Amino acid sequence: MHPLDRLVRWVLPAGAGALLTTVLAVGWATQPDRYARGFAPAQPLPFSHRLHAGTMRISCAYCHAGTTRSRTAGLPSLATCMGCHRTTRTDSPAIRELTRRFDADQPLPWQRVHTLPGHVFFDHRPHVQAGIACQSCHGEVQTMEVVTRRMAMRMGNCLACHRHPQGLLPAGAPAVLGAEHCGACHR
Repeated sequence: MHPLDRLVRWVLPAGAGALLTTVLAVGWATQPDRYARGFAPAQPLPFSHRLHAGTMRISCAYCHAGTTRSRTAGLPSLATCMGCHRTTRTDSPAIRELTRRFDADQPLPWQRVHTLPGHVFFDHRPHVQAGIACQSCHGEVQTMEVVTRRMAMRMGNCLACHRHPQGLLPAGAPAVLGAEHCGACHR
């Protein structure tokens, strides 16, 4: 046996495996909280999805109008909120602050709950047009007082749905597999 055989057969593969394991563990452990399950940033005003989307049954697309016409769902404008709150619950401190900001043309700095890294491209339109419910990715928002991320924004979750969409589509809809090539989501 040549002296380098042991190095080539055992030491180099073991070292490469240890290096790969370390890189993956550090990458996973240092993932920013904003991509992790359970993320719920503090918001500038209290807002109950349980009341609006649950009890009152306001469609997600009413406030997040971008879902059908742009790449991002977007956060509602103050004008959308004021469409109801010009006359509804006007005595509430939160609604008074909302009205003050609207009248002063000051934006409300809502914090996004569902964010993706900058190198990831996601378009709501094809998902909405396929009939996939918002709750598939965002969780049962209509039951949440405070919106909390229920699904980790990891590539494996997206690929699982793209490979096996049957449980996400409306009854009778044809199961169309989502794209899996890198360029579909990474740009």
